[in-house]
This record gives sequence, C-alpha cells and structure tokens, in this order.
Amino acid sequence: MSKSVNGGKAPTPKRTFLYLLGTQFFSRLIPFLFNLEIVRHLDDKDCALYAIQFPLFVTCVLFLSREGIRRACMRVELKITNALATESDVAHLLKAAWMACPLGITITALACMLLFWWKGLSYSSPYAQCILINGFACVLELMAEPLYILSQNLFLLRLRLFTEAVATFSRCLITYLFIVKLPGQFQDKATVFALSQVAYGAFLFLGYWSYFLLFQPYKPSVIFPFRISSAISHDQPLAKMCMVLTIQSFRKLILQEGEKMVLVWFDSSYNQAAYGLIDRLGNLVVRLIFLPFEESAYATFAKFASGSDDVKQKKKNLGRWLSDAMKLVLLIGLTVISFGPSHSYSLLRLLYGRKWSDGEASTVLQYYCIYVILLAMNGTSEAFMHAVASESDLKQSNDSLLVFSVIYIFLNVSLIRSAGAVGLILANSINMILRIAYSALFISKYFKDDPSSFSFMDCMPSGYEFLLLSGAACFIMEKTLLNQDNFWPTFALHFFVSFACFSTSIVIIYRKEQSFITRMIRSRQHVD
Repeated sequence: MSKSVNGGKAPTPKRTFLYLLGTQFFSRLIPFLFNLEIVRHLDDKDCALYAIQFPLFVTCVLFLSREGIRRACMRVELKITNALATESDVAHLLKAAWMACPLGITITALACMLLFWWKGLSYSSPYAQCILINGFACVLELMAEPLYILSQNLFLLRLRLFTEAVATFSRCLITYLFIVKLPGQFQDKATVFALSQVAYGAFLFLGYWSYFLLFQPYKPSVIFPFRISSAISHDQPLAKMCMVLTIQSFRKLILQEGEKMVLVWFDSSYNQAAYGLIDRLGNLVVRLIFLPFEESAYATFAKFASGSDDVKQKKKNLGRWLSDAMKLVLLIGLTVISFGPSHSYSLLRLLYGRKWSDGEASTVLQYYCIYVILLAMNGTSEAFMHAVASESDLKQSNDSLLVFSVIYIFLNVSLIRSAGAVGLILANSINMILRIAYSALFISKYFKDDPSSFSFMDCMPSGYEFLLLSGAACFIMEKTLLNQDNFWPTFALHFFVSFACFSTSIVIIYRKEQSFITRMIRSRQHVD
C-alpha cells in the first residue's frame, strides 16, 4: 500500500478512526448542544423545517451527487514519490472527482424544480426562496468535493477535521444568534436555516481550496486536469465504477432517508418535529462513533484489497480486520441495546422536559436503541462489501437494493399508519436485517476458498451474555423504581443500580477480551 502524505506516516485504522471521530464530534455533538436551546424557540412548523425538511433536501442532493463518486475514488491507489502523490495519479483521480460538480448542479436544479412543482410554489414565496438558497449552499459544497476526495485519498485527516469544525460552528452560531439572541432580524425563521447552510458550504469551499492552492505543490493544471492527455481506456474502469456506484446511491438514498420522505408526505408537522428530535438524539451515537468507524473501515478494506498481489495473504489480512471491526461495533451496539431502553425516559426528561419524555418519544427512543446495533452491523459489513466487490458484484448489489427499496417503502407507508413513529423504526430494522443478510452472504462467498481467514463466530465479543442480563435487570428496575412524579430521588437510585450493572459487565468483558481491547487501543501497526 502507498504511504500517506499526511506527515509521511502510513495511516492506521486507529489513527483514521480517531481523526474521523474528532470530525464527527464537531459536526454532530456541537450542533446537538446548540440545538438544546434552539429547539425551545421553535414552533412545530419551524422545528419540522429545521429538523426534517431542509436537511432532507440537502442530504438528497448531496448524496446523489457525490456518494458514488466518493466511493469509487476511494478505491484508487496513489503512488508516492518524495512524500507526495505523483501528479499523473492526482490528475487521474481528479478527472473522476470533478464529475461530481456538473452532476450535482444538474441534480440541484432538478430537485428545486420538483419541489416547486410538488408544492405549487412561486419564486416570490419565502419558502421557495429558502429552497433556492439551500440549493446554492449545495452547489458551494459540491465545488469543494474534488479537493475533499483528493484530501481523503492523501489521508489529510487534520484538514478535514479543521475545515468541517469551522464550517459546522459557523452554521450553528448563525442559527443560534438569529433564533435565540437576535430574533426578528429576518421575516421568516426558515431564511435563517437556509443562510446558515450557505455559511457551512462557503467555509468548506474556502477551507479546501485555500489549502490546496496555498500549501500544496500541485500545479493548477493538475487541480484542473482537463487538458492533461491520457489514454481514454485508462479512465474507463474508474468512470464505470463511478457510474455503477452513483446508480446504487439512488437506491441507497431511499433506504437511508425513506422514512423521512414518508414523514414529509404523510404526517403532520408536529410528528415530523418529534421524530426529528428523536432521530437527532438517537443518531448521536451512530454519527459520533459508527459513521467514522465505517469510513475508516472502508478506507482500510479498500487499501488492503488493492495493496497486495498475494491473494491468500490479502484475504487473511482482510479477514482479521473484518473480525475485529465487527466485534468492536457489536460490543458497542450490545452496550446500547442493554442500557439504552431503560434510560430513554430519563434522558429525554433531563434534556427536553416532560413535554417530550411523557409522550410517545420515550418509546420511540427505546426502539431506536435496538435499531442502533443493526445500523452498526450493516455499516461495517457493507463497507467491506463495497471495498472489495467487483463490478459485477456491485451490479448484483444494486439489484438487491432495488428489491429492498420496494419492500422498505411499502413497510414505511404501512407501519406509519398503524404504529406511528415506532412503525418507522420497525420498517428500518427489517430493512437493515435484509441488507445485513445480503452482505453476510457476500462475505461467506468471498472467504469460501479460505474459511480459516474469517468466521462469523469470531465476531461475537466474549461476555456479551452479561451485558444482556444487566440490561434486562436495569429495564425491570426502571419499571419498579422510577416514578415520573417523584423523578429526581427515584432517578438517582435507578442510575446508581444501572451504573453498578454497567461497571460489572465492563469488567467481565475486559477480562474475557483483554487481548482484543488492548490490540484495538494500542495498535500501531501500519496498514501494509
């Protein structure tokens, strides 16, 4: 494998994960803390815009525009000469990465026109203007996409950490100032949300472009590689992979954001706001831990898959890291599933008050805690599949995603009418189980010739039974001890018992998995 140019060090899964964890800390936890105050100043309609509708629009545009190209470009291996990637390799990579810009501008325009038609908007309406402002924010962010892809391939992790931290803080600060501290400065709160998204895109654009133009030695002709001659066949495999993964992203988007689309189409602003609140709270663990781990795992799997000519050794390395990755996410997921449901009510009561904790929201959060482990397993298993799969395997995966998408939408529409927000969690859980099963079949087939390289049984952390028993005990204690009308004394007792159960479980698991935990924490092995 090639070395990183980030300090001349080869990237390790641990180092990549820690930087991505830091990135998610700023991009998820800091907004969450700001939102604790912002949400209190929003009515149901504004909260639905803030938590569901505008983020859904931005996510759809950006995901369709860049996800497939990102995934394909991360499979490219850059050759390093004198601690720098060669200009020909960088130019070759950026030729594909630049496709995100025209594709993104087209998708942004189509998305805006679709919303205008669907809602019957005129250009003079405040909502329509906010949609256009959000579209402009998407274009700004997409203009930085080629350099983002290059920075990821060069493992410039500190650049991403700093740029996204500044961009996220600016978005949160603008929203906080004009919603909480200086209300009334804009006629519509939706305008504040849209302008804060523009600030986020602008800082990303300035951050990546400033770094590469000022601090990297690549010529403008390399950054804009449209005149560098190369054989057309040299670009065909990467271009085809971009196309395959982009088509797949349309189906993945339905699976990823389908429940929010159903909410916007079929449910009230109040229910959208409530689900958005729980989704952001539940997503905190997912985005802070599992997303950076999934990204670092994908990068590791992709480099392993392309970095060795010895097929048998390659599979042994991949099997070892896949086992460790699955065991880690299962350990975290089992901890959430054990102690999350018994503390859902208390957490909502502490953060948002009885308005939310005494309603359906606490039940939704309990189900979300169970859903978290499925998210973790699916993210890691699909990261492996996408990193090592051939083009034909990816096409088969696309076909399966189409089937899963149809099932998923049917379940969402059916279950939201019968079980409300809990129905959306159930639909998501069934969808995740189907996708995990498909990835498991692929993994079994991949290691079929060398079954000693990987076993699903090796992924289960030792001592998980104690976690589940402790979780069951805490759930029973919540039902018997916790009193909603006498919350603070009973909560203190419940928390003390839960902490004792949690500590005991952690000690038992550490003793049983000491070598694994030590290896994950202290590992300094390079990805060779």
